[in-house]
Amino acid sequence: MDETIAGTETAQIPKQRGESLQDTAVRYAEERHWDVFPGTWLEAADGVQRCSCGEPSCAVPGAHPARADWATVATGSATVARRLWAKQPVASILLPTGRTFDAIDVPETAGFLALARMKRMELTLGPVTCTPDRRMQFFVLPGAAAKVPDLVRKLGWPLATLDLEVFGEGTYVP
Repeated sequence: MDETIAGTETAQIPKQRGESLQDTAVRYAEERHWDVFPGTWLEAADGVQRCSCGEPSCAVPGAHPARADWATVATGSATVARRLWAKQPVASILLPTGRTFDAIDVPETAGFLALARMKRMELTLGPVTCTPDRRMQFFVLPGAAAKVPDLVRKLGWPLATLDLEVFGEGTYVP
């Protein structure tokens, strides 16, 4: 069973379950019906972790597509996912947005406040992930990312002043 944050599902880190990255990618495809695709990974060189892409100043080491054609490689097939990670077992798992879900990324503090409010309102929530950089990603229905800017403006907030990012069609989350 996945962990919960305030009664909300959270994506599980493979090592916590004793799963390989391949097992987790296959589980996401098989059980959740999410498309998955392999990303870059971290490599140790001279005691320093570096991204497998080879770029010394990689902005998101180990958390971006390893291939330019990632959108066509992404699969919801457990068999294909198993084959992809068999070729590169340490590849990160990336989830394309805009297909099964979009994602709304907020600072951790705002995320926990939102979760508490949604719980009080007895809203049904989708999965929520916590990232290593103290942010939370709310998985929402596909198409929601396109609606967020208008919703925020209608509430009287200028979108540029909020520390909020949306992921929809053509993007992904690690």
